[in-house]
Amino acid sequence: MTADDLNSEPPRAGVREWCGLAVLALPLLVLALDVSVLYLAAPAMSADLGATATQQLWILDVYGFLIAGFLVTMGAVGDRIGRRRLLLAGGAAFAVASVVAAYAPSAGALIAARGLLGVAGATLMPSTLALISTMFRDPAQRTSAVAIWMTTFSAGVAAGPVIGGALLARFWWGSVFLLGVPVMVVLLVLGPRLLPEHRQPGADGGVDAVGVVLSLAAMLPLVYGVKETAAHGPAPVPALAAAVGLVAGWAFVRRQRRSADPLLDVRLFTRRGFVGAVALVLLGLLALNGLYYLLPQFLQLVSGVDPLRAGLWMLPVALATVGGSLLTPPLARRFGRTRLLAAACAVSVIGCLAVTRVGPDVDPPVLVGLLAVTILGVVPTGVLGTDLVLGSVPPERAGSASAVTETAGELGVALGVAVAGSLVAAVYGATLGSTLPTGMPADAAEAAREGLAPALGAAATLPPGAAAALTDAAREAFTTAFTAVGWYAAAVLTVAVVLVVTVLRERASR
Repeated sequence: MTADDLNSEPPRAGVREWCGLAVLALPLLVLALDVSVLYLAAPAMSADLGATATQQLWILDVYGFLIAGFLVTMGAVGDRIGRRRLLLAGGAAFAVASVVAAYAPSAGALIAARGLLGVAGATLMPSTLALISTMFRDPAQRTSAVAIWMTTFSAGVAAGPVIGGALLARFWWGSVFLLGVPVMVVLLVLGPRLLPEHRQPGADGGVDAVGVVLSLAAMLPLVYGVKETAAHGPAPVPALAAAVGLVAGWAFVRRQRRSADPLLDVRLFTRRGFVGAVALVLLGLLALNGLYYLLPQFLQLVSGVDPLRAGLWMLPVALATVGGSLLTPPLARRFGRTRLLAAACAVSVIGCLAVTRVGPDVDPPVLVGLLAVTILGVVPTGVLGTDLVLGSVPPERAGSASAVTETAGELGVALGVAVAGSLVAAVYGATLGSTLPTGMPADAAEAAREGLAPALGAAATLPPGAAAALTDAAREAFTTAFTAVGWYAAAVLTVAVVLVVTVLRERASR
């Protein structure tokens, strides 16, 4: 190796690569829209198909379950058969499944179509991120590309309710699924022209079938257990499912360590930079997803804002995410990754501490502003954490590394909601138990202990004086629980700051 080889810089991306990035952003935009528009369509969809309560839950959840379950498998498949090939196959499958979902004649057919959409979505996410690592070898350009990639998702989530509302005002509920069809057609036409093919050198295309089964047996029960616990509180069945997932995960790791060509190279987890970057992505979502999840509830149930206005109040938070993603690359170049990450997390800690001081009478603009600033500080953890993951692995393992990052994101979202929900339930119940007005009817008191929404419903049946007392007590208890989540988020982000200045400082300096 010559001195010129040692001093040579990685090739810089040109016009074709940046145009290819626009193509890669298309499927991510569809995935983001699919997350947010379905909640608007759910009432009309359930009424038209006659879906039971259980079927409604599966219509909403099976998509996320299968995405999380197949991420690791699809990341490895892309490394073996070619990332572009997998992306295009997944895009075609997503378009077909979207049409099937749009014209589903029954709730069961829609659940099946949503499941196929989840499997197809799992092919799209790691493929796009792995191709970014192939196309953008220059570190600065790769950081910008990852930021644009994440901005696309944030913009899709923000635009989803607006686009979905416009469609549902003029068309039937199935129209929200057809959004992805023309986008995937564009991907299939332009992808072969603008996207490079890349596969693991020497791979024969074979996939460890037993490893795939163990991967699914680990992720599906674990994600199910976390989501059910977040939605309904601790229960035996979700706890058992999570335990089964952990045991299957142990068996999966054991098999991968012994395999000559593993589905997931678990040796990646011996790299401090890789583990630290994945942990950073997980911690950021774990800290603030709970507050993001609780904000609409606070606005509607405590501040008394109607659902439409509450949705509009969420836009500044989404715009903060978009702006933070775009600002991260130039700020990282100006101040350095470690300094930016540490400072941004510190800003979020301050924001979380400010959230702990709010009361039931806080003005919506103030609360939304605090959450926007807090989330703005966490955005660099996602952008730079993902970029550090891609930069810490060899190109042939980018698909598997991307799948690990996406899986950490899925778990961060699910665990963030689960922890926040459990914390709110515990603090709300304890606080209300000590502040519940005396002389309250037994049925109203029992309903109030179930949560703020049941408490407000019970208050509506009481005389004005008792109703006002119960409403004030329940809102005060919920606010106390909300501020407790702020303390929890501040603690998690403090851990993130320590992680940045210790583990990731060395990696970022390289």
